[in-house]
Amino acid sequence: MIGHRAIDKICIVGIALAAVLSLFLLAWSGEPDSPQDPDYAAQLFDSDRVHTIDIQMRDWQGFLEEAGEEDYAPCTLTIDGEEFRQVGIRAKGNNSRRLTQEYGLLRYSLKLEFDHYLDGGHYYGLDKFSLDASFQDNSYLKTWLAYDMMGFMEVPSPLCSFVWVTVNQEPWGLFLAVEEPEESFARRNFGEDYGQLYKPDYRSLQAENADVALRYTGEEPAQYENIFRNAKFAVSQADQDRLIEALRILSTGEGLEQAVEVDEVLRYFTVQVFVMNWDSYLGRTGHNYFLYEKDGRISILPWDYNLAFGTYALGMEEPIQDPYLLINYPIYTPAEGEVMRNRPLYHQLMQVDEYFARYREYFSELLTEYFASGLFQVRLQQMAERIAPYVEQDPTAFCSYQDHQLAVETLEQVCLLRAESAAGQLAGEIPATIRSRQEYPDVGVDTSGVDLRDLGDFDDLEQAREKQQAALRRVMGET
Repeated sequence: MIGHRAIDKICIVGIALAAVLSLFLLAWSGEPDSPQDPDYAAQLFDSDRVHTIDIQMRDWQGFLEEAGEEDYAPCTLTIDGEEFRQVGIRAKGNNSRRLTQEYGLLRYSLKLEFDHYLDGGHYYGLDKFSLDASFQDNSYLKTWLAYDMMGFMEVPSPLCSFVWVTVNQEPWGLFLAVEEPEESFARRNFGEDYGQLYKPDYRSLQAENADVALRYTGEEPAQYENIFRNAKFAVSQADQDRLIEALRILSTGEGLEQAVEVDEVLRYFTVQVFVMNWDSYLGRTGHNYFLYEKDGRISILPWDYNLAFGTYALGMEEPIQDPYLLINYPIYTPAEGEVMRNRPLYHQLMQVDEYFARYREYFSELLTEYFASGLFQVRLQQMAERIAPYVEQDPTAFCSYQDHQLAVETLEQVCLLRAESAAGQLAGEIPATIRSRQEYPDVGVDTSGVDLRDLGDFDDLEQAREKQQAALRRVMGET
């Protein structure tokens, strides 16, 4: 007979074998891979602390002098004490890069690419990230906050975290590390079987740029050059055909769910409209977004918020200094009619009663669960307290520490007033369209205590030049 102890051992072995077999069958079940957090999410993008990055370059001054060319150069990065060699680095940005150069400043936003010089190079699975310099953002928090809101509304968004940057072991400043939307981003958000990713952008702002606005203009791929030349992955004829067909369906305003991830897009526009960002798809430039397409359905993804919260107004009739106009800006028609009619991804969805009602529901959700609940203030204050010691010693900051503190207070005030105005618009108490705002210009929340210039102004740039030059001299060993 088999003893009790032997039986126990047999049972334990049997249970273990069954568990292993179950895991094996699960792994080979044929189910598609689902999105999951990669290793780098728990490393550099652990947002519960400020990380450290040291950029090692022999001629940092020469690199800055050539920054306007946006050419890559090799460097060594030490991220939280771990070294990575032959990383590609270049300056990034459009207007911010140009203005940094024009003002004689040195604090550029940067792009870091691990596989630029090394095939297969990566940081815990990450191929590329950027360091945002907080240009015209004295709070340092606008981009972080916009992505936090997007994440709250379950919009696929870049990971980000604050980083104390040194160059050759000398302090350079506090930056925001942002995951670049490329292969790693797509895999994290959409799984291994991800679709196509584009960053539509114009060559010239004076051109029509119908493709950047996602307008259908015909069947030929050449008519969408501003989209396809900015593809993040190799594009096939089939990829082009699917996207063009999606734009054709979008142009009709009918059967939109065949061509648009409607729910996700509505969530995106909820935040986009709230943060008053007109350097975007809803502005005259029509850019600063990513376009994702899978199986013929498109969605729009967030990007670039340093000029959000009312600090950009290209082409608007009223000056940017008018907080009353901006904070009370209509949430149903967030741009003039000419712009709206040429932005079909927003305009066509809002013509459908079901989608418009859902948009209102998402706005209510954002206002109730993110703002009225107190979550917003807790999140903002926690991050502001975390970065404050680093801002105070930032040698290349665009502003003084006192100006930073004022900007944080102003950002909080702007958001709370914007939430109050949006709630009033949803309730029908404050004009929610441009037409009704013109009819009732004096109905809105009081913004008399707000000066949007406190979030970041050109005067700050003039004052930053000398200290940035001093920081460079320290890096170059001249002081």
